[in-house]
Amino acid sequence: MGDFDRRNGGGREGYQNNRKKRYRDNDDFDRRPQRRRYEEPLHVKIRKQLLSIAESPVKRTEDEIASIAKAVSDSQGDEQVRDSFLQLSLQLVLEQPLKTPFVAAIYLLINQHRPEIIPMILAKAEKELRYHLKRGAWREVKLVLRFFACLQGLLDGDGVFVVLEDLFAGAVDLQTASSEDGLGLELVKIILLTIAYIMASSATGFEEHALALLEKTDIIASTPHALEALVDSYPGNDEMNDHEPQSILGLLQKQMQNEASSAWKLACIPRPWRALNSDDSSNSLETASKHALPSITIPSPAPTGALRPRLPEVYFSVYSDQEIETVPPTSDIASLIIRDSLVDTINILDYNRNATAKFLVEIDCYFAPGTFVKRATPFDKLRDVAGEQSTWKPEDVAVDAVFSQMFQLPMPEHKLVYYHAILTEACKIAPAAIAPSLGRAIRFLYKNVDAMDLDLEYRFMDWFAHHLSNFGFTWKWTEWVDDVELPTVHPKKAFMLGALEKEIRLSFAQRIRGTLPEQHQPLIGEAKEQDVPTFKYNSDQTPYAPEAREMLRLLRAKAPDSEIEAPFVRIQDEAAKLGVVVPLIPATEAYVTSICFLGAKSLSHVLSCIERCKERLLSIGPKSDPARRQIIASVMEYWKEKPGVGGNIVDKLLNYTILTPLSVVQWALVDNLERGMILTHSHIYEIVSSTVGKVTNRVRQIVRARNQRGLPADQVAMLDETLTKEREQMAELFTVVEDALRGIAEGSADAMAESRNADEPGEALLRGWGRRWLRVFRRKLAVEEAWVTESLADPVLPEEEMADEEEVEKNGTVDDHGNDDGFGNGVEVNMEVDEVL
Repeated sequence: MGDFDRRNGGGREGYQNNRKKRYRDNDDFDRRPQRRRYEEPLHVKIRKQLLSIAESPVKRTEDEIASIAKAVSDSQGDEQVRDSFLQLSLQLVLEQPLKTPFVAAIYLLINQHRPEIIPMILAKAEKELRYHLKRGAWREVKLVLRFFACLQGLLDGDGVFVVLEDLFAGAVDLQTASSEDGLGLELVKIILLTIAYIMASSATGFEEHALALLEKTDIIASTPHALEALVDSYPGNDEMNDHEPQSILGLLQKQMQNEASSAWKLACIPRPWRALNSDDSSNSLETASKHALPSITIPSPAPTGALRPRLPEVYFSVYSDQEIETVPPTSDIASLIIRDSLVDTINILDYNRNATAKFLVEIDCYFAPGTFVKRATPFDKLRDVAGEQSTWKPEDVAVDAVFSQMFQLPMPEHKLVYYHAILTEACKIAPAAIAPSLGRAIRFLYKNVDAMDLDLEYRFMDWFAHHLSNFGFTWKWTEWVDDVELPTVHPKKAFMLGALEKEIRLSFAQRIRGTLPEQHQPLIGEAKEQDVPTFKYNSDQTPYAPEAREMLRLLRAKAPDSEIEAPFVRIQDEAAKLGVVVPLIPATEAYVTSICFLGAKSLSHVLSCIERCKERLLSIGPKSDPARRQIIASVMEYWKEKPGVGGNIVDKLLNYTILTPLSVVQWALVDNLERGMILTHSHIYEIVSSTVGKVTNRVRQIVRARNQRGLPADQVAMLDETLTKEREQMAELFTVVEDALRGIAEGSADAMAESRNADEPGEALLRGWGRRWLRVFRRKLAVEEAWVTESLADPVLPEEEMADEEEVEKNGTVDDHGNDDGFGNGVEVNMEVDEVL
């Protein structure tokens, strides 16, 4: 009955109770406590608006600019709003250079209503500029000057041209002192780019100033630099020897002269101030207040900064051979104006790859309307719009800029993996737009891989394998099926083998083979699918097998070294009886092979084994150099199917000082050079390059330690002595590399001289490999010698000391994230003096 009542409202005698609450007079009002309404402070609103300026293709940028300018102008007397706005706008100029014209447009509009704010931002920017001039941070100097250039319309007199004249005088002094100077070229580049933004600003009547300065810069910019060939991305081969590198500075000079003859169109640079200019002649940009630019002194001589040595820049593009232009041609100034802003954005925002990728995907928001075709427009559809509008694809321009930094010579500014990550993130944000662009870039690079600088070829290989690993290892290998039949010494065949090897490192052989078409599958042998290579001493047919197996048993049982001594000595005794010249070599081979087999499960396993056996391994080298090189040979022989693992172990043995850099180079380029076949293997280049890099980094660390301020004279003397020894060892290492490679490049190596087929294509390809290797390591030596010489002559002060001397309040604008013109690759770190000594 109770259940029935509940089902029917629970009332008596069939009365249906709907349980409505009684009506009260005050029920019209909600008696629940209301959440307090929160309204953001004005400075927070303005900050959000300023941070997102020009980012949305939906919003009209001119409206955003007008809204921010009105909010700042109306907040008269609110110091928090004013100070926050000044600080953030300058921070945007230095960290997000794509937004500089829009930030400047806000100040142009503010100048019409509250002109007293303009001297504040000019003084703040001048202080920032002075700081960066002092430390030789020329990228930041360029960005602040660009901001001034966009404000030229509100500056009194000649404005920024006064500073540019002083900069040019500094460039002339540097070029007069040395024709190979790179800083002078950088200063001229800054001048030319700044002129472009001045002429695109609201200022008028400066055509003569610009032409006069262009005539002066032509003297430096049009002169070919002696070191341009050193950084050429495509030095060519026997079939492509007429290629000449295109200097960025030379191109920029020609483009600026073309713009001068066409009334300074500069069509790609946004001019948001045009839509904001008032029709009221009494309140327009032309009649607004003018302000004096603070006095700016260019240091003489100009400080070099942390980027050393400064080599000439060469234009690089992966879309230069297409039937339809998807990137600006080198005859158009947009190619360098857009590239410069993108490159700065990429290298400044290295601490946030997601933000960088977002900026790259949305670059059409930051340039003049009509500069680019609609995003994600298929390449085939461009034919329909060709001739009517621009065919420049924003995603191609962005990808091109990333590759230009990844393939920068002699080295990129940041770690290569950073540029890999940008492209990966961009693909995730806009796969339909970025993926086809990357596909065309890959095809271009592969087509020219035999003419490419060898260092760049291996950077391409690393990125290619890494990128495929992020997207299921899928690629249209069938496009390269004809190249499977090429000889192993051909650069394209070597590239495929090296890329597959790197893919296997990032996955496993069976999976990678499953992604390949049938024609490519023989490139991955069945032996590569074996997780742990076999222990060759399990076969009694192998010399010294019983002793090696006993050695393995003792190592597995973690027996003391005194017990391992017995089988080790027995192998030496038996080898001596067999007439082996260095009996220590077979004993070392058995010992190292046992360590490799025991630690084959993982890198931590092998490092644990090396740590336990370190004392014996350290004792081998001083007894015999061939035995020390046998350590390398045994490791690489055991891991011959997975040479990347072997190379990693060799690198760890170098860190333990069990091996010396010289022994690694001698093993690779002397003991196993033969006719140069070893030069075609990617893991050999990786091992040699990494070894040479350890030596050069050691020299740089000592130079940095020596240049620290306040060191006692005795420590400086000790560091000088250490530096002399290290430089001698570095020179010896490069000499060994030079002698070995020159023999291959010239065909004068013993094995090549004895060959009767010197004119066959295979021999010519081997000589080409020798030339390509030789070019890379000659460049490395030239760069290191120049770096040491410049650093000893003009030490770079630590940034903390710079800040103290300048007494600049950084407030989050000056180098918050450690960005400067240095390479910043995370490898070269300062060492304490005691550690160096």
